Amino acid sequence: MTRIISGFAGSLSLRVPRSGTRPTSDRVREAIFSALDAADAIRDARVLDLYAGSGALGLEAASRGAASAVLVERDRAAAAICRQNAALVRARAPRGAAPAIDVVAQSVVAFLGEGGAAFDLVFLDPPYDLGASELAAVLAALLPRLAEGATVVLERSSRSPEPAPPEGLRTVRTRAYGETAVHWLAAGPAQGRNGSQPSGPA
Repeated sequence: MTRIISGFAGSLSLRVPRSGTRPTSDRVREAIFSALDAADAIRDARVLDLYAGSGALGLEAASRGAASAVLVERDRAAAAICRQNAALVRARAPRGAAPAIDVVAQSVVAFLGEGGAAFDLVFLDPPYDLGASELAAVLAALLPRLAEGATVVLERSSRSPEPAPPEGLRTVRTRAYGETAVHWLAAGPAQGRNGSQPSGPA
């Protein structure tokens, strides 16, 4: 079972697609959001959740104070579950303070290729079998959609090679949790929206 860990929707259970997705474990999500909270990287952030699956990462950020979240999921059944989960989260929000949550049933490459608003915080959790060259193409397409100092949290298999981000995006730190490696990437010369860059838990 997947649940929202903290924030106004804390303990809320989320639906998970029956197949085709790989939900981030509670342990990894707790580590990610502990680091993000410590760096004040969530409050009022514009969040993008790519390869969203159930939407748990973007919705966790919304519960913890993000201004908005866009969940991108190509599989239409999974996107429908994202919409249901988003409605559950919005229903828990304080009156008049529900974050804007949008679900886009589209491939990540197509979504990024359309251009649009910039994001402060991006969760990128592609299938583990996504090749290095395909990942590099996604990161290159993502770069124009990042606000200066934006944080990108990339999940990969711990057996996958280190990502090779394009110029303008740098790897800050990597942490391994069993089969999952979390890579923290930062955009631009700034050290984050509030002067600090999440580095992941020690």
